[in-house]
Amino acid sequence: MARPGAGAWLCVALLGAIATGCEDGHGASTATQAAARPAIVEPPPPPPPPSPPLVAAARRQIGVTVRYDPAYVVLPYPGGDVPQDRGVCTDVVIRALRAKELDLQQRVHEDMLAHFDAYPKKWGLRAPDANIDHRRVPNLQVWFDRQGWSVPVTDRAQDYLVGDLVTWTLPGNLDHIGIVGDRRSPFTRTPLILHNIGHGTREDDILFAYPITGHYRPQLQPDL
Repeated sequence: MARPGAGAWLCVALLGAIATGCEDGHGASTATQAAARPAIVEPPPPPPPPSPPLVAAARRQIGVTVRYDPAYVVLPYPGGDVPQDRGVCTDVVIRALRAKELDLQQRVHEDMLAHFDAYPKKWGLRAPDANIDHRRVPNLQVWFDRQGWSVPVTDRAQDYLVGDLVTWTLPGNLDHIGIVGDRRSPFTRTPLILHNIGHGTREDDILFAYPITGHYRPQLQPDL
């Protein structure tokens, strides 16, 4: 038999528990605990690694070289260049390689002086011309090959490494050259090419857009 008054004490105890929020025996409710926790902030993704110097030097020309201008210009020698706001496809390569302390104007001219017969005769010249020889794709192809830079032409994107040089034949039998960059097309995953095809220096997905006529890997410092 229950003791007299036990029921009354039980009711008082239950009412006290409800009033103080102690029914779960843990103090604060689960919602209060969650609100008290500090928010978890995800760290920002790490920045991409810096581009190799040769590629970075080519990319710096974007927005600076904004015109395609094939005009013949009398240049200083060595180190001569046309105005920075203009140029042709070869000027992208010439300027980028100068950032690696390789002056194609001087190197091609010196090699043509010593081995003129090794170079194409399609322009009717009888002697080297330091103003224009290094700005012609066929001459660069010969010079690259003579330096041992040639590597196989393939249709596999993975065979074209960052900093490689590629030559093409464009419609109208026009020669073209560009530098393989360190960024890829989000659609094809093909390496983008730094080049000037008519509107200044740009970075485009054109590696396999035209027939490839040459593939070269500059033998420079390891950080090219």
